[in-house]
Amino acid sequence: MQYKIPVQIENEDPIMLGLSLRQLTIIAVFGGVWYMIYNGLAPILPAEIAAAPGVILVLIGFLIAKFKHSGMTFVQFILAFARYKTNIADRQWSIWIDSFHPFDIWYVSSEEKNEKQDIDFQSKMEKIQELDEKIHHI
Repeated sequence: MQYKIPVQIENEDPIMLGLSLRQLTIIAVFGGVWYMIYNGLAPILPAEIAAAPGVILVLIGFLIAKFKHSGMTFVQFILAFARYKTNIADRQWSIWIDSFHPFDIWYVSSEEKNEKQDIDFQSKMEKIQELDEKIHHI
């Protein structure tokens, strides 16, 4: 039986108003923070002035939700930018490093040692024979 594998599995599907679930969640969190600030300011200030910080917060939340630079979301971009600025002199490129996960890439030192490890084939053969005997007894 064959299954069709989607090519663009990482793409987010828009749910409402062209926004994905992640984007809607970000806007909802900023809206909740605005609501808490509004409830705290409403008894003290007029409603229009108490709502002003909320407009700014929801706008910032919308910009963060819609932010996309080089295929990175806002949080990924900020982490990559901070890592770049803190390690600007330490980063060295190495041809055999295949780690592309944001938390795996820190910096590559040219002073890494490649020590040769001797493989004890005799002990490996003994383990294989032991496993073979256990399987035979089953």
